[in-house]
Amino acid sequence: MNKTELFATLEKFNMRPSRVLGQNFLIDKNLLDYIVREAHPEPGEIVLEAGPGFGALTRLLLAAGAELYAIEFDRRLCDYLRNNIKEPNFHLTENDACRVDIASILPEGRPFRAIANLPYAISSIFVGKLLDLPSPPVQMIFMLQKEMAQRLAARPGTKNYGALSVRSQQLYDVKLLRTVPPQVFHPRPEVDSALVKFEATGYLPDFELRKRLCGIVRCVFAQRRKMLLKPLAAAYGREKVEAALQKAGISESARPAELDIKQYEQLAAFL
Repeated sequence: MNKTELFATLEKFNMRPSRVLGQNFLIDKNLLDYIVREAHPEPGEIVLEAGPGFGALTRLLLAAGAELYAIEFDRRLCDYLRNNIKEPNFHLTENDACRVDIASILPEGRPFRAIANLPYAISSIFVGKLLDLPSPPVQMIFMLQKEMAQRLAARPGTKNYGALSVRSQQLYDVKLLRTVPPQVFHPRPEVDSALVKFEATGYLPDFELRKRLCGIVRCVFAQRRKMLLKPLAAAYGREKVEAALQKAGISESARPAELDIKQYEQLAAFL
């Protein structure tokens, strides 16, 4: 859907993009094609899309043969999608993507990909929600605010490295594919965007270990300039934390951004 087609659709259905819902519709066909090429879904593969809007990306994924499960919050867009996308491999859930039970809307036990132009306001919550699944996606490709994308791909020792960096890179190779200017959207966002690809490494630690790691990184990065010992001791008890740090070979004076993913895993294993 290009800009002319989007404007015609908005006028036909007497709609305006909602600022409250963070609606910025992709209007660059070349970019949409690029996203589908990067995802390269095989016919019959499960794809989850949050915020499909008017279905510009949705239609391309369906044409590639994906079994597509979309979550849309805006009732106006849900009505449009139900009336205009009739493919049998399209499944629509009208709900809040950050609150819906994702496992309940997908076929049980089947791997899936998550591909979306995410509203910026929900991006960190939604990515975190997927990482929290017992069986997270085998691949994720998201359009995100550039700053958020840089945080996800950040390496240890850098200013952008944080809790979501650790959690994402524990399971995925995270790659910033390209920066995207505001003019490929309508309405134009006030910031640059970036397309990020998460490719599962095949390493999926024990679910309980992942939950402990999540708690640890949230705890320490909430006070990222402090030494690890202080925030961890407040949350888990000083004696227990000192013993865990010693077993993991981590200095009590280390700061959150200095630890790599394996060190955080070791700490989670001993706490």
